[in-house]
Amino acid sequence: REQPVVPVEVLAAVTREQFLRDVYPRRMPVVLRGMELGTCTTKWTVDYLSQAEGSKEVKIHVSAVPQMDFLSKNFVYRTLPFDVFVRRAAEVKHKEYFLSEDERYYLRSVGEDARKDIADIRKQFPNLAEDVQIPEYFEKEQFFSSVFRISSAGLQLWTHYDVMDNFLIQVTGKKRVALYSPRDAPYLYLSGTKSEVLDVDNPDLEKYPLFVKAKRYQCFLEAGDVLFIPALWFHNVISEEFGVALNVFWKHLPAESYDKSDAYGNKDPTAASRAIQILDRALKTLEELPEEYRDFYARRMVLRIQEKAYRNDYG
Repeated sequence: REQPVVPVEVLAAVTREQFLRDVYPRRMPVVLRGMELGTCTTKWTVDYLSQAEGSKEVKIHVSAVPQMDFLSKNFVYRTLPFDVFVRRAAEVKHKEYFLSEDERYYLRSVGEDARKDIADIRKQFPNLAEDVQIPEYFEKEQFFSSVFRISSAGLQLWTHYDVMDNFLIQVTGKKRVALYSPRDAPYLYLSGTKSEVLDVDNPDLEKYPLFVKAKRYQCFLEAGDVLFIPALWFHNVISEEFGVALNVFWKHLPAESYDKSDAYGNKDPTAASRAIQILDRALKTLEELPEEYRDFYARRMVLRIQEKAYRNDYG
């Protein structure tokens, strides 16, 4: 029993008008190739990156294993000068290390106050920001964040969804990205916004038997590629080489729909959070009934949710 794999569509040299007219309304992931991204794709070597932002300190994830798990927190946070971090992330074996000589590194830039401020490459890495031309396929006031990412070769990020649309801009290096539709959430064994299935290539089907039902979309990103990830699409990212990327998130719902305290773009919209709280209270109320009645009324609630809230226009 193998999961079906569907290649993500690749489109070349798509203008803003074409994207908004033909691509965006379909709400499907798409790789955009041949975009004008500025000088970053040729300039951002290890030497250049090290010199451009010098020895300012950055907080990084350090993992002794390739698959990072946000649920079990199988990594540690450490701080390094940026130039030292870049050189270490580009190595395979390390003379200096925190956990092991083949440990892997991951930087996800954050705001000045990580709990309150959004990541914005123009503020945290102003020298590098000058080399980047972000595809502005959204209105300026919709911009939410630009997240600078650097990853060691072989590192795999946990499967998760974000609540905003975003572009994953692969500046240097190669990535493989597996994506799953929001509709396949029932098969992904969720804990919050994250899937418990870490190894999407060799899943434990005794523990996660429904995972094979999830349809997997997959793409391979080369330097200069831009992946459009629609909001709520799950994604699992493997860095096949040391690489640098930039994620740009934007708000496509009305601004008041989003949680004001969300600095990462992954807190559920406020209406969704309220609905889940109400549902939890309703389920608590059902506990007052005997099991047979609880089962009957729970099934009626599910039918009501399907009737009132499910879309019926999926293929």
